[in-house]
Amino acid sequence: MRRRRINRACFLLLFIALGSCDRNRAFDQYHSLKENNWRKDQAQLFEFQIQDTLSYYNLFINIRNTNEFQFNNIFIRTELEYPNGFIRADTLEYQMADIYGRWLGKGYTDIKENKLYYKENFQFRKPGNYLLKIEQAMRRRNELQGLKDLKGISDVGFRIEFKN
Repeated sequence: MRRRRINRACFLLLFIALGSCDRNRAFDQYHSLKENNWRKDQAQLFEFQIQDTLSYYNLFINIRNTNEFQFNNIFIRTELEYPNGFIRADTLEYQMADIYGRWLGKGYTDIKENKLYYKENFQFRKPGNYLLKIEQAMRRRNELQGLKDLKGISDVGFRIEFKN
């Protein structure tokens, strides 16, 4: 009986410890892509709610890539829609590999996780529901048309952290 209580207490402490490890997280969500392929017409949508308009946040776009990804960088388009309908659009470029072709993301398997700054020290001005739309905007050199299929991207995520 005593051993059972000790096991329950240890389990409870472990659960609390794991749950409190990520205090900076305000929002964190991933979308998995079928067959590690990000289609041009496959925008990733992240809906979230903000009530605290006084705090500052760091916003990240998280991308998981495999060795099937053929580029050393990635271009993405974002549209952040505010509660009042205002849309802020950006086209962003991120390095995914160094000059030697080694992935910059973290991970021990063939999947590398990239935590990419989207907005730093950002303050949401209006409370309410927001929508972030993320699209891949890759194309081959000297080609006007974008890639219909971007192989090697397994997941796309969005994370909001409280600024310390």
